[in-house]
Order: sequence, then C-alpha cells, then structure tokens
Amino acid sequence: MPADKNAAPPLPEPLRVPVADSHTHLDMQSGTVEEALARAAAVGVTTVVQVGCDTAGSRWAAETAAAHAPVHATVALHPNEAPRIVHGDPDGWSRQGARPAGGEAALDEALAEIDALAALPHVKGVGETGLDYFRTGPEGKAAQERSFRAHIEIAKRHGKALVIHDREAHEDVLRVLKEEGAPERTVFHCYSGDAAMAQLCAEQGYFMSFAGNVTFKNAQPLRDALAVAPLELVLVETDAPFLTPAPYRGRPNAPYLIPVTLRAMAEVRGIDEDAMAAAISSNTARAFDY
Repeated sequence: MPADKNAAPPLPEPLRVPVADSHTHLDMQSGTVEEALARAAAVGVTTVVQVGCDTAGSRWAAETAAAHAPVHATVALHPNEAPRIVHGDPDGWSRQGARPAGGEAALDEALAEIDALAALPHVKGVGETGLDYFRTGPEGKAAQERSFRAHIEIAKRHGKALVIHDREAHEDVLRVLKEEGAPERTVFHCYSGDAAMAQLCAEQGYFMSFAGNVTFKNAQPLRDALAVAPLELVLVETDAPFLTPAPYRGRPNAPYLIPVTLRAMAEVRGIDEDAMAAAISSNTARAFDY
C-alpha cells in the first residue's frame, strides 16, 4: 500500500559524523522547533541554519537562534519580496499576504530592519537574497537588483556570510557579485547551475549548497556540477519544507532528511558518507563562522 503523500517520511539511518543543514525554514514546517531539532539530532543533524525571507521571518529567525544553541540565523528580504514591497505585487514572496504598494521608501525601511538584525551576534548570514526570474517578471528586476546590492553591502559591513537565491538568473547574479565585490564568504543556496558555472564559482571561492533536488531523476546537470565542485566548497541543505529528496519527493521535508541527500551526494563524489559528512561539517562551520 503506497505511503500517504502528505505523511512525513521515516527517519533515515543516523549519520556517524554529525552535519549541519545549511538552509531550512523551520517557521514553514509543522510541529515545534524543539521537535524538529530533536528529530534532526537523532539522525546526526546537529546544527541548522534558519533562513529569513522577509522582515517578520527574519525577526523570527534571529529570535529562534537566540533561544536555541543548535540554530544559527540568516536575515534578508527574499528576491521576490523586494518587488512586492515596491509594487504591491500579490504574486511576490510573502507569508503575510499582499499589502498595498509602499514604493522605494518602504523597501529602504525594510532593508534598514534587515541591517539592524544582521548586526546581532547569533545572526550568521545575510540571505536569502539574490535574483529570481522564475516568479518575478521583467517589471520586478530593478527592485530585485537594488535589494540584492543592498544585501551585499550589509553582509560585507557586518562581516557576515551572503546567502544567495539564484533562480534562472545565473549570469546576472554573477555580474552583480563581480560589480559589487562579493563578501569573503558567499553561499549559493540550492545550487542550480551546471558544471561550467560550478567551476566559475570555485574560482571565486563561493560555497555551493546542494539540496534534495540533486537526487531527482532529471537533475543530472546538478550531479555533474557536484562532481566538479571542490569538496571544500560543498554544503548540504534541505530548504525544508521544500525539495524533499527522492524517494520521498512531494512529501514534507525537514532537517532530519539531510542524511538521504548527503548519501546521494557521497555516491556522486565516489567517497564514503563519513568523508562527505566530515567535509560538509567543516565547510558549513567555515561558511557561517560558528
């Protein structure tokens, strides 16, 4: 009898070497933070990076990191949030629903709040920021790019990692990073480029974080990128509740499923899971300076 497509997948076999989930959204998952952290720890996922996507979510991320030692926070306006703020775009990113357009001043106000949060010691990164041409059309590009450039400046000024959301915008993301000068530690969350782009990222020392979609049948370009990315620049993430790895695709994702993705990554690299986990653990601590 097939499993309920809405049911949480079972706990995988625990990892022997503890690792971190470099990008998750606990505030979008069912259950409590404590429950999520306990399930993750039970399988060797002992650290999570909670990522903010708007001002409310960024405040929540910072508060949650302050209250829970295994949690580190990043704060930002998601790329689709910027045009929503400026234009009142109802299709932009928001868990709060659309609100009236606020114009450039409203974006400045939101960025100022992100800037203040980024100064907190338990906030380890600025993101997810970047460009998203999948969900936002040409009319939103200017607001996205202005927001992206502002986040780069905030990350550099506070000495925090920059966490990039890049969806169907590879060339422009790389261009803006070059023009602004990337922070010392830059992470491509849910890496979505090909092997050629992975080589470009490697040349700049950018971290590449792979999510559950690296396990999907149609994701050979991602596996090719993982195969050529320097091991010292590779991270793993859930992006939960999204991108649940195979064979659980379509069911709810959570940090405790990191071992499924990590084992698939180790297979792609041709190394054992302990070596993969040890590298990822070290890389994530270095990327987020914890």
